[in-house]
Order: sequence, then C-alpha cells, then structure tokens
Amino acid sequence: MNLPVAAGASAPIQSIVGAHAAPGQYLTFSLQGESYGVDILGVREIIEYARPTTIPMMPGFVHGVINLRGHVVPVIDLAQRFGRAPTELHARTCIVIVEVPNTDGAQALGVLVDAVNAVLDLDASQIEPPPAFGTGLRREFIQGMARVDNGFIILLDIARVLSTEDLAALVHATEGADASA
Repeated sequence: MNLPVAAGASAPIQSIVGAHAAPGQYLTFSLQGESYGVDILGVREIIEYARPTTIPMMPGFVHGVINLRGHVVPVIDLAQRFGRAPTELHARTCIVIVEVPNTDGAQALGVLVDAVNAVLDLDASQIEPPPAFGTGLRREFIQGMARVDNGFIILLDIARVLSTEDLAALVHATEGADASA
C-alpha cells in the first residue's frame, strides 16, 4: 500500500501496520557496530555530517535541525532513539534524509548514522520476519531481518521508529524555526 506524499517528494513510502519488509532495494548503514537497512523509496538523500543547530527542550534523541536548501530538517540520533549512547562523530558519520508519512503527506527528517554502507537488492528469500526477541529494539521498529553473507541486516520500519507522536513534536519545533529562517 502506498501512502500519499507531499508534492515534490521523491517516491512513495510503504508502511502498513504489521507489515513485513518487502523485496526491493534497501540502503544499508552501520550504527554502533550493527547493520541496518531502510527501504530506498523512503530515502531522499545522504549528506555529509554538518553540526545541527540545537533546539532547547527537545527529546534527547533530537540532535538538532539543519537547513537543507531553505527547509528546516530535524536530525535524529538513531542510536539515542534506540535507547543507546549518543553516536560518536567521526569521518564517515553522515545524515540520511528520509521522508516519513504524516497527516500532511510527508516530513523530511535527518537520521544520524555512523556510516552508509551500500544499496542492496533483496529478494523475498533473503528476508525473514522480525524476531520475537533478541534485537534490543522494540519489535514494531523492525520490518524484517535480511540474510547476507556475513550475518543479518535489521530492516527498519522508519515510520515507526520516528512515530507520529515524535513527529508531532518535531513538526511543532520546525514550524517555529521555519518562521525565523
């Protein structure tokens, strides 16, 4: 099922309640020694890390906001969103700009990751359903587990990782920042 996206969005984002990862292309990245993937259709671009502007009184996982071609884009520290220590910044740290569905179509968000690895073509035989335990993440964050030569890649449901409650707080914060930009 394709959800509507804002005008000018690069591609529709697939997210169904209880859905498992579908075959297709996934952007893979590293985060604190683990490999993750997100559906490439939800990725707008990958940018070099630039220090965001901090916003007071935001949740700890909100790293700040960046100006992306005149638009204020919140940056989420994915490690902190998962309840882990903050991401350590180094030469390969980057920000993956994703589009997450919301009531107005889609919200662009930056996700801070250790390094982007590759875009993989995954077929149905490589994708297992989310495990019931053992990943250290909330189960609803995971669409599936992709089998690769050297282990597994956790396929994230980025719309659930960046839930509507969190988006509401982010949209409210960026509306004020857009007015001053």
